[in-house]
Amino acid sequence: MIRRIPKFKLTKLVVFVVVLSATLVSAADYKSLVYVGTYTDKGSKGIYAYRFDPVSGESDVIGLVAETPNPSFLAVDPSHKYLYAVNEIDNFNGSRSGAVSVFAVDRTSGRLTLVQQVSSLGADPAHVSLDKTGKYLLVANYTSGNIAVFPIEKDGRLGPRSAFVQHAGSSVNKERQAGPHAHEIQSSNDNQFVLTADLGLDELLVYRFNPTTGSLTPNDPAFAKISAGSGPRHFSTSPSGKFVYLVNEMASTVTVFSYTASSGKLQEQQTISTLPADFKGENTTAEISVDAQGKFLYASNRGDDSIAVFGIDPSSGKLSFMERVPTGGKTPRHFTLDPTGKWLFAANQDSNSITIFSVDPNNGRLTATSHVLQVATPVCVAFAPAN
Repeated sequence: MIRRIPKFKLTKLVVFVVVLSATLVSAADYKSLVYVGTYTDKGSKGIYAYRFDPVSGESDVIGLVAETPNPSFLAVDPSHKYLYAVNEIDNFNGSRSGAVSVFAVDRTSGRLTLVQQVSSLGADPAHVSLDKTGKYLLVANYTSGNIAVFPIEKDGRLGPRSAFVQHAGSSVNKERQAGPHAHEIQSSNDNQFVLTADLGLDELLVYRFNPTTGSLTPNDPAFAKISAGSGPRHFSTSPSGKFVYLVNEMASTVTVFSYTASSGKLQEQQTISTLPADFKGENTTAEISVDAQGKFLYASNRGDDSIAVFGIDPSSGKLSFMERVPTGGKTPRHFTLDPTGKWLFAANQDSNSITIFSVDPNNGRLTATSHVLQVATPVCVAFAPAN
């Protein structure tokens, strides 16, 4: 069930910013559509939407905008016309695969219209992103442990794959790391490389990316090895492109890498815990994000149910702990900063809520607001401009 939030008036001037955007916009001038991907086995039916006012922090419910199974991760293209969602399933049209759904975006109503649905080429796709030109779609298939690249046609549809890589190997945890589990895939800031976090291999893999053909070639070195049993999950690159921050799901840590753009080389600089020293119980980390100025880093804890906030040293990229803030719900699987950088949306998967925090621009600290969105099993939040 979704609780209605007070309405507000929309302005005409808008800007588009996707999840993890490094571009700030004025809160006074812009309004956004907020799309929420969900798991559909506990009451949800697909993708839900809201209109969001970054001045007041208030949202207006639009409701269910696309009925589709397990749209667990979302990405909006730079033209603002299409939204891409992975369907995190293991059987698509009779084959052991998940799917990618392509939706046309109505920026006036917020509604989504299905344009195409294709195989993701692997079971249980966990992440989808676009390269920096918006011409290619990148998919990480968790259970199958592979990645794929698809060219995007002018009408938003996906063409036949331009790249496919099957990972191989294992790591020390026999229950969770018996095989590869690709968890996130993103292109580098300069679009010359593609990075993939593989939880099953304890590796952050690097591929040379050809933005003309969409092909992938293993880099040399081909990966950065993470401490055994860490379970690398998601990563975020600093706006400068000099540092990559990797959140390790199983170890509840963040590993800091220096990154050489010319060679794609990663060099570990630091590993720091996301948990309090006296924490007892089970915890896994989930999402990670660097703010648009490259000053602060956020990482979510599932178990401690918190967002850990770190300051970033501008010269070394190393982290210093600042605070740990409860998310006001259970299992914050995903969070993201809004396009203005003034607000952080924390999706609490197991309490059917999204808590909105205000972000102090001076010190990056979070303050919980009274604005809470109610939606069944939220697992991803993405922004698009509203007309």
